[in-house]
Amino acid sequence: MSINNDAVLGENDRQVVSYFTPKHTLPQISCHNCGQPMESNGLSLCNECIALTVDVTKDLVKTGSIVFCKNCGRVQVPPNGWMYAERETRELMSVCLRKLKLSDSQAKLVDARFIWTEPHSRRTKIKVTVQGEAAEYNNLIIQQSYEAEFHEHTNQCPDCAKSYTANTWQASVQIRQRVDHKKTFLYLEQLILKNRAHKDTMSIEESREGIDFFYGSKTDAVRMLDFLSTVVPMKYKRSEQFISEDTHTGSKSYKFTYSVEIAPICREDLVVLPKQVAKQHGNMPLLVLCYKVSKSLYFIDPNTLQKTIIPASDYWKRPFNSIANSRKLTEYIVMDIELTGQTEGKFALADITVMRASDLGVSDTTFYLRTHLGAILHDGDSVMGYDLTSANYNDDLWDQLKPEEIPDIILVKKVYPDKPKKSKRRLMRMAKEYNAEADIKQATPGYSQDYEEFLAELEQDEELNEELHFDPEEAENDLAIDVSQLDLDEEDDE
Repeated sequence: MSINNDAVLGENDRQVVSYFTPKHTLPQISCHNCGQPMESNGLSLCNECIALTVDVTKDLVKTGSIVFCKNCGRVQVPPNGWMYAERETRELMSVCLRKLKLSDSQAKLVDARFIWTEPHSRRTKIKVTVQGEAAEYNNLIIQQSYEAEFHEHTNQCPDCAKSYTANTWQASVQIRQRVDHKKTFLYLEQLILKNRAHKDTMSIEESREGIDFFYGSKTDAVRMLDFLSTVVPMKYKRSEQFISEDTHTGSKSYKFTYSVEIAPICREDLVVLPKQVAKQHGNMPLLVLCYKVSKSLYFIDPNTLQKTIIPASDYWKRPFNSIANSRKLTEYIVMDIELTGQTEGKFALADITVMRASDLGVSDTTFYLRTHLGAILHDGDSVMGYDLTSANYNDDLWDQLKPEEIPDIILVKKVYPDKPKKSKRRLMRMAKEYNAEADIKQATPGYSQDYEEFLAELEQDEELNEELHFDPEEAENDLAIDVSQLDLDEEDDE
């Protein structure tokens, strides 16, 4: 007689049957070479020992050569390309890895980094990490690293070769400003160097009137015009000259010249605004001071702190000139100063009493006026300003001013006691074919003075120094490269 378990057990007392599936694991053995415990792989060798006996990099290219242009510093990219690739940069790493032809092998690139070498050694070394299969060990994946060395050679790129041949440029940009000093061009030159806006030039010539850039294509010249329009108030005119015509194809060759004119208004210039311009910009006083120049012109009234910005497009509709520049400044001594409490950005309005530095011990003549420099001036400070007590400028707009609209003095900038006479910092130059340091000094009166004043402004003006600060030699000694972002498509060498 059989017993029904379901009948004996109650409905709530039924047992749950669980099933166990055993997991199959590889046996643990010792490597017969080093003795370290390992999972059995049918070879009796651990991965470390296999990596010591197998070289997956034996068929890879480990040496090569890199060609740099001795003039512009660009590196040759086969077959006929040239690109800017400074040392220990992503671009140079891309060129080196193409030379190794890893795509032609079975190895997979994992990592790459530069190894520091002496610059004079003319060697570039990189550490490359790859993965490959060990065919004699059941195609086990092995990861190994090796060093690749490249010998550096110099040559001349086609663009630099053209620069030494007459009548090879196709477009030029001629930059001019009708002022009697070079401070604007010194400022502009540093901006161009910082942004590498001159990298596509075939030649650069500097003269008393300005700077000329020569290009091998019209596109490069237009790119420079776009950059200039973002940093200075400018306008330009284009002209073209017919060079030759191919009678077989009907194609014609032209040379294009872009004449760029920069607004003749500079930082610290004294300006009389036309009445229509002053009215359109918030009824500004006519006699104002220019405190900043970029793609627009920035003006301030020292008596009220009223400011306005005139875009380059508005300026060239009704152009005007400055009546005095920083070469006509007079030094004053602050006798007493009292803040009014009114501020506008970094400017603070103050009532101030000053006297000419030349009158110390000679005369007790003082002047009481208002200034926008209240935030930085104190008793005993030296300050530069325009002396308008007996000024008579040959300008129609100046003649239209009423006597009550002309103050005795307009203060411009503070003279710091620790101002260096000759700064040890030297500006970088970009002219390739013109001896600017020698010839410009002889051709332009006051060039040395402008140069030293501009250096002093960089030392004292934190905003200007930060705007122009750059270090062209800044680089890491051991730079790791994310190889996943590099373009390693192979190109056949010629």
